[in-house]
Amino acid sequence: MSKSKKTQSLLQMGLFLGIVVFINILANARLGNFALYRSFDLTEEKRFTLTDGTKNLLRNLDEVVYVKVMLDGKLPAELKRLRASTIDILDDFRGQSSLVDYDFENPLNGKPEQVNARMEQLRKEGMFPMSFTVVKGAQRDDTPVFPYAVVNYKGRAYPVNLMENQDNTQSPDVVLNNAVSLLEYKLANAIQKLQEANKPNVVFTMGHGELGEFERADFEGSLRKFCNTGTLVLDSVTSINPEISALIVAKPLRPFSEKDKFKIDQYVMGGGKILWMLDMVRMDKDSLLAHPEYIPGDYQLNLDDLLFRYGVRVQPNLVLDLQCSPIWIATGKQGTKQQRQPIAFPYHILTLANPDHPISKSVAPVNLLFASTIDTAIRTKTPVKKTALLTTTPRTRLQYLPARLGLDFLRYIQPDKFNKGPQVVAVAMEGTFPSMYENRLTPEMESGLTQLGLQFKSVSVPTRQIVVSDGDVAKNKYLPTREQVVPLGYNDVENFIYANKEFLQNAVEYLLDKNGIIAARGKEVRLRMLDTTRAQEEKTWWQLVNIVFPLVLIGVFGFGYGWWRKRKYARA
Repeated sequence: MSKSKKTQSLLQMGLFLGIVVFINILANARLGNFALYRSFDLTEEKRFTLTDGTKNLLRNLDEVVYVKVMLDGKLPAELKRLRASTIDILDDFRGQSSLVDYDFENPLNGKPEQVNARMEQLRKEGMFPMSFTVVKGAQRDDTPVFPYAVVNYKGRAYPVNLMENQDNTQSPDVVLNNAVSLLEYKLANAIQKLQEANKPNVVFTMGHGELGEFERADFEGSLRKFCNTGTLVLDSVTSINPEISALIVAKPLRPFSEKDKFKIDQYVMGGGKILWMLDMVRMDKDSLLAHPEYIPGDYQLNLDDLLFRYGVRVQPNLVLDLQCSPIWIATGKQGTKQQRQPIAFPYHILTLANPDHPISKSVAPVNLLFASTIDTAIRTKTPVKKTALLTTTPRTRLQYLPARLGLDFLRYIQPDKFNKGPQVVAVAMEGTFPSMYENRLTPEMESGLTQLGLQFKSVSVPTRQIVVSDGDVAKNKYLPTREQVVPLGYNDVENFIYANKEFLQNAVEYLLDKNGIIAARGKEVRLRMLDTTRAQEEKTWWQLVNIVFPLVLIGVFGFGYGWWRKRKYARA
């Protein structure tokens, strides 16, 4: 080969390497907060595409967000996938903003005394380890793991449990898939909460026999992580302050006056948001256990016309479901000791969550006690979108008032009578709501508004409401002798915690969401399971395809190329 051809080849090689280096530089370069590189999401469910709300949140950052993820070191296989998915999401975040940075660490690194001190500090910050069993041959190793990410922004930190509130009744693959699908929402939600200079105000109504301080302690405690909470006696105010971000009506027992309803109505017209948790039937487990026959009444809450105007009706009935949680039933005494046994209690239903709504997506069963059905087929004057959040299974039965109730039927349950189909027990409403007091405004109401310098509103601005047909969904047990709050949703028969608190917390976050971050909760990451039976049957074939076939292909190419070169230069 001549010297000129060698020089030309070297120049071409140098030019090629220069182009490769230049492309790599561009692939990591930015102009301000704008990334020059782009990615293409070819997945069917667009799992690698951030929602618009998350993109807007990241593009509006004005300071560095640092995420410390405690998923490093020796991890079980399922957590390795969670770690890889977390890296993917955080890289997508960095693709939207150069102000996002992250790192991984292993909190179990170091000397035993250092690890113990670090674990104690993490517990004080609300981060508790999960135990994962790693099987190596005949050995089983139970290793504590902290599946947490700590988001830091402007000197504040917010811990995120990446495996929080997963359904233990599902397979590990489904649990992990749910955790992966919620990564964007959990991390973006943490950034949004740290961005807010002032926490939103969430207030519980009082004055109508609503749940007391200790009865709602667990639910309210979970809300305090991201909002200010308090109480409001409607009789003590002339109007509801519009600075209240959301109103919670938790199991009222006494009727609402027209004045109180008017205050609530005008609060909604101004864009106020409400979470209704209502019992329509005066029923509880103790009453049923204490009497051979019990005739329940209905709570005269005087809210039917208001909710009807907004587009729903909570029926004065009880829904029974064969999918239910158990209770203890006394069976007699052995000496001085009371004997009891667990029995499935169809009044304590286990609901099915709507997988297509961000509030209920990936939520484990919610336990409702003596719930009623909700009629959503009510036409409204203004456009209101109604979406079922919780439903029963198809194996249901309805009891309308008046009815004689007893426990005898529990011993002779006839499944063929549970044939009423799925029933709606929780619904989300959003849109513009019509005022109940349009053309019904009394002179007293009008003069009251005039004194406050307010105008009557007949149609609301776009807003949201949620109705749950069970007031006990937010009620936790309280042990006064120990001054102990029992976790919300805890069933002492099964020693299991249902997802009541997760569902209600999601509901409040949905009401408060302004930037559309909640939409990320609705993302779907489909679980594509491997057919293990078919894989075992076709094992030899795929080994040949993946190992032997590439070697044969390389051999054929080498032989053909050698033959071609030999023929070409032999002629020359």
